[in-house]
Amino acid sequence: MKKVVKFGGSSLASAEQFKKVGNIIMSDPDRKYVIPSAPGKRFTKDTKVTDLLYRCYEAAVSGEDFSETLNQIKERYNEIIQGLGLDLSLDDEFSVIETSFKNKEGKDYAASRGEYLNGIIMAKYLDYEFVDPVNYIFFSENGRLNQEKTYKNLGKKLAKTERAVIPGFYGCGVDGKVQTFSRGGSDVTGSIVAKAVIADIYENWTDVSGVLVADPRIIENPKPIDTVTYKELRELSYMGASVLHEDAIFPVRTEGIPINIRNTNRPEDKGTFIVESTCVKPEYTITGIAGKKGFVSITIEKDMMNSQVGFGRKVLEAFEKEGVSFEHMPSGIDTLTVFVHQDEFQQKEQAVLANLHRSVHPDAIEMEGDLSLVAVVGRGMKATRGTAGRIFSALAHANVNVKMIDQGSSELNIIIGVQDKDFETAIKAIYDIFVTIRL
Repeated sequence: MKKVVKFGGSSLASAEQFKKVGNIIMSDPDRKYVIPSAPGKRFTKDTKVTDLLYRCYEAAVSGEDFSETLNQIKERYNEIIQGLGLDLSLDDEFSVIETSFKNKEGKDYAASRGEYLNGIIMAKYLDYEFVDPVNYIFFSENGRLNQEKTYKNLGKKLAKTERAVIPGFYGCGVDGKVQTFSRGGSDVTGSIVAKAVIADIYENWTDVSGVLVADPRIIENPKPIDTVTYKELRELSYMGASVLHEDAIFPVRTEGIPINIRNTNRPEDKGTFIVESTCVKPEYTITGIAGKKGFVSITIEKDMMNSQVGFGRKVLEAFEKEGVSFEHMPSGIDTLTVFVHQDEFQQKEQAVLANLHRSVHPDAIEMEGDLSLVAVVGRGMKATRGTAGRIFSALAHANVNVKMIDQGSSELNIIIGVQDKDFETAIKAIYDIFVTIRL
């Protein structure tokens, strides 16, 4: 079996954390390919190494003295090296970095050095081969991954490398310089490596024990999700749940490689498996709850609008002309409501309203701001009667007024609109009726 393991910044913030990671890797001989992030925060008011590198490079570009910040970065790495008892010096690497900063090598180069240096330390600590992604991961002119070139070169290299450390977050641009991933960072690298070696599992180690049913800032100690499908995860991520970015999922999804989200500080927890599909019955009717605040609803009333061909298209064109994208569009017989982001809409509302009056001649237009959308997601809802009824019963009991309901045709999710002031109350009520009471 081949496992690719990625560790986030909090998992590698100090020598103590490095030792935890080392124990995790060495406890399973199948963990053959390791993707490290740059050192994260050691405590609440600490600064991530990547942020220090950005600050350092900005000073260099401005012609200011950046030696103090660079020394601060050196100290972070030397603390890790000394704490691990390694016979290793990064002086040569820092000399190159200093020169490159003075020569204004680029912001991407600066940001990537956090992973690069951590990768060197990790390879030394594990006695694995260090593989620099700048030689094997390539970008196209449009800034996206050059898949053909990357998988050909990276696959060929790793096929001859039994165990390797591949720093996350960066690769090589078309100009031959270091280029970073715009989103997802090291998660994307881990996914690319997993596909290149045709891994059996891609383990993504972080500081939480998997994907949680609800936001821990709203629900105290929410339950973790054992198994979630890509479709469910996409719905939750779209509605604000902080999970993996889509770019980090696509490479492994196309190969049918499951992702296992694990907790570095609680390695005994099995975490969450992210899979294409599964016959595993979810523990609860719902898989997860997520949501966003800050929406406005625009309701267009028009008698017999359902008989007017192109009515919906004309309504959306009124928003499109002003560069406003819509989030949801529930409709009735003579009404159609469009939900948009309030901060995006406010500056353009009068222009949009004028467009609507000219294009569809509505009988009336009503607007309401300060709304939230809450998504209840779960593959188990399709086979369970009365799910919507239980949601509305819970919300009514919590004195939450429902402004909108929209259920997807796949029956995988139900979107509920509530006032911003009721956002947290709504999530707590839904969590309680499906999870707390179920327990």
